[in-house]
Amino acid sequence: MRRSISLAGAAVIAMTLAACSSGSTTEPTTTPETSPGEASSTTEEPQAGGSLVIWVDETREAAVRAAASAFEAETGASVELVLKNFDEIRPDFIAQVPTGEGPDLTVGAHDWLGELTANGVVAPIELGDKADAFEPVAVEAFTYEGQVYGLPYAIENIAIIRNTALADSTPATWDELVAKGEEAGTEYPILVQVGETGDGYTLYPLQTSFGAPVFEQAEDGSYTSELALGGENGVAFATWLAEQGEAGVLSTSITYDIAVAEFAEGKSPYILGGPWMLPTFQDAGIEVAIDPIPSAGGRPAQPFTGVQGFYLNAQSENQLLATDFLVNYMATVDAQVALYEAGGRTPALVEAAEQVSSDPIVAGFREVGSDAVPMPSIPEMGSVWAFWGVTEAGIISGQLEPEAAWNKMVEDIQGAIDAAGS
Repeated sequence: MRRSISLAGAAVIAMTLAACSSGSTTEPTTTPETSPGEASSTTEEPQAGGSLVIWVDETREAAVRAAASAFEAETGASVELVLKNFDEIRPDFIAQVPTGEGPDLTVGAHDWLGELTANGVVAPIELGDKADAFEPVAVEAFTYEGQVYGLPYAIENIAIIRNTALADSTPATWDELVAKGEEAGTEYPILVQVGETGDGYTLYPLQTSFGAPVFEQAEDGSYTSELALGGENGVAFATWLAEQGEAGVLSTSITYDIAVAEFAEGKSPYILGGPWMLPTFQDAGIEVAIDPIPSAGGRPAQPFTGVQGFYLNAQSENQLLATDFLVNYMATVDAQVALYEAGGRTPALVEAAEQVSSDPIVAGFREVGSDAVPMPSIPEMGSVWAFWGVTEAGIISGQLEPEAAWNKMVEDIQGAIDAAGS
């Protein structure tokens, strides 16, 4: 197979990175090993030998195992796959890497990056000429201070999910959408999860349509620590939230579970949500289409993009081998399509995404995702969540005055950022 980074080239990169021993305290499952003769018959380069430990969750295990088997056959290396609960990976990785007990590689989400880099547990990954083979937003999501820290494999974002039996299209503006939803004669013109604690993630494309992103972005797309959700644009969004709450279009009584259940029962032609909702709708026999999110504030409605990928242990003794595995075995069409089939998320590799986009649902989410922005993975984002959603919920419910509440939220977030940095 063609390799975009040779073992010799990756060795130069790996020599600059510090290393310690790597291991695991969790019961592993090991991919079948091949004999040296089998390996030498398929590889184009000298056998690397060595071993890797990779943390995966149950969803990703089979796809990673297939790539690992090919890697073993072609390099003579061995790979252990350690099954982990996805929710436990981040804290366990942060705890175990400094002790030398972490894996060489782990699956993870791009928005972990700020915490992982702050703790010094991940190393940059050299993608070589493979960098341009990925959707730009996927690489951007794993980039911090000019370096790429993850090999992306999947992209997800929200969009308008439309019940095709109740609506034949999605209008370009929010007001037109609400009007069309009301014409359908259903209980709700559109379903948007809010809940009593709010949902900044789901409401974000509507916020960006007012020109009030959370943080400023540099020319290369990376996030700065400068807040951008305040000022007159932020207040305009807050005022709009209050109006939507008063009109009953947005409501804190609509949680995620309620929104999904009501849409599955045909009580609204539209729901603002992601691909994780689709199995419920399919089970209910609802035929859906995926459409762009209409603008509420006159500017493009840009949702967050979430990117899944693989991180490299900053203290791994096997960074050369791990980089080879990622760039030459996980950044392939077969591997990324297999991960798509396992998890239902659009591949980050462009060629793989194009292959699965024959499915109109995938194509629809991908179209919306082309205008999406990465969820900020900078450490400062951790100071946003505690104030953001609850403020939105208070404004929607009428308990908080929009302008005063939004301005106080911005002040509180800035205070938390300043305190964390001091």
